[in-house]
Amino acid sequence: MQRTVTPELLDTDSGSPQEVQASLVDLRFTNRWFGGVSAMSALLSQVAQKTKASKLRVLDVGAATGDVAAATTERMARQGIAVSFVLLDRAASHLNGHARAVIGDALALPFRDESFDVVTCALFLHHLEPAQVQEFVAEALRVACHAVVINDLRRHPLHLALIYAAMPFFSRLTRHDAPASVRRAYTPEELEEILCGTRASRVDISRHYLFRMGAIAWKYPQ
Repeated sequence: MQRTVTPELLDTDSGSPQEVQASLVDLRFTNRWFGGVSAMSALLSQVAQKTKASKLRVLDVGAATGDVAAATTERMARQGIAVSFVLLDRAASHLNGHARAVIGDALALPFRDESFDVVTCALFLHHLEPAQVQEFVAEALRVACHAVVINDLRRHPLHLALIYAAMPFFSRLTRHDAPASVRRAYTPEELEEILCGTRASRVDISRHYLFRMGAIAWKYPQ
């Protein structure tokens, strides 16, 4: 299954405010019940274990309403790890107005070097082309003390079939964007090759529930 790039409607807010919010609700539901939160929690747990940290300061890029950050914070607290998130998104209309948040460019993060322990993203990376992925990871490694954590979709024909089966439950924008996201996503092998072209000291790739994948790009040798 070849990677195909189709512009996604939510990227440009191509819908009414009500349609944008309905699509964000779809994303929250998907992240909570279909692997987004569990994958992020597992990846951050790995970082905490490797760095022997009981507290993590995290910048979540492309965070939208911050649902992954909020649910991950709850899960990590049950493991005895305190996670403090700052959200970054390109559009104020995507943010929930409650969490600590910044409007900014993922390819030019408005923070000083090593401002956070970890920089994360969820369902964001597939929006970038390979050269942009490397540009983002370079910026994220600059801002992070320890690692960049990526939580995204895996491109696979069965994944696409499952998306089409779920179409009746999606809002209008999501009916367009969900299959476009799967077609635009990377495979674990593709993502590893791209990340190995960055200045990360090591890259760990993992597969997670329901066609999610994770990557940890470490800043320093672990």
